[in-house]
Amino acid sequence: MPTLSEVARHAGVTPATVSNVLRDRGRVGASTRQRVLEAVEALGYRPHLAARALAEGRAPTLALMVSSIANPFYPEFALAVERAARTSGHFVIICNTNEDPLTGRAYLDQIAGTLSEGVLVTNANLDFADLHTTESRGTPVVLCMWERPNEPPGLPCVAVDFRRAGELAGAHLLELGHRRIGAIVGSKASGIHAARYEGFVDALRAGGAPKGRVKHGADTIQGGYEAARALLESDPKLTAIFATNDLPALGAMHAAADLGLNVPADLSVIGITDIQLARESRPALTTVAVPTVEVAGLAVSLLRELIETSYGQATRGAASVPMRVASPPELVVRASTGVPRPR
Repeated sequence: MPTLSEVARHAGVTPATVSNVLRDRGRVGASTRQRVLEAVEALGYRPHLAARALAEGRAPTLALMVSSIANPFYPEFALAVERAARTSGHFVIICNTNEDPLTGRAYLDQIAGTLSEGVLVTNANLDFADLHTTESRGTPVVLCMWERPNEPPGLPCVAVDFRRAGELAGAHLLELGHRRIGAIVGSKASGIHAARYEGFVDALRAGGAPKGRVKHGADTIQGGYEAARALLESDPKLTAIFATNDLPALGAMHAAADLGLNVPADLSVIGITDIQLARESRPALTTVAVPTVEVAGLAVSLLRELIETSYGQATRGAASVPMRVASPPELVVRASTGVPRPR
């Protein structure tokens, strides 16, 4: 592979001039710039990003921390992040923690500030102390999809009102006439989906409906399947199930099918997020959509701002911690919800 020095010799200029042309810095005459670009093209030169990162102390990459790349939400979000990052000339490194804080800490220690210029975090089960440590070392961190806009986390973030998402889901089922409604929460009672369930309960309370049974489990199709079977076997008169995410909602539909129930005639099912599978399932899943693409764009934009303003500093000092709030969630009615059949 040709080196920067070889490009300089081919163009009859110094390596510094080649560097200035490629970085669009300094004063370089038009004819000189053209010679350099022609030499780059003729030799097939490509900058060595790792070497540049070591030389400049910064890298043209952003790290995206996710809890499980097997969850289809994260590839969709990563695609949106990649598109947003590319507009500023950044690449994206995907760091899959498998919901293991130690793996996440290793990524932060080995990548933040060396291979990546900043870190985006999406429900990656990371210790906030580790994230603050990363910040203190001069690498900005932005939390994506923070679920409680009224409770700032003490780190830069992009927030979505997931409590409102739960309210919309509950209100939709009540409007259809459902009163015996079970709930599947894809986290522990105090976990990341708690705000979604709180919003759902708020809607039931406002509509005068009983709280109903709830099952906490894994945020997966299998987790939703197991929780739904347990709910339906313990209360066969349930007419609807609310799930705090689309994957458990899809699992609930599978469980209904195995129990001989028709969705939505016998059982209505609703989720939250609006992943691609929700649109492609049969019946298509009613859900509350969150602005995934918008959040990705806001998160990348905020991280770039932090990189530009705090790069090279140990901390942000007394500056306030920024939070961007995305557009409100929206109900998307599809075929998995309907009026309850009299029993």
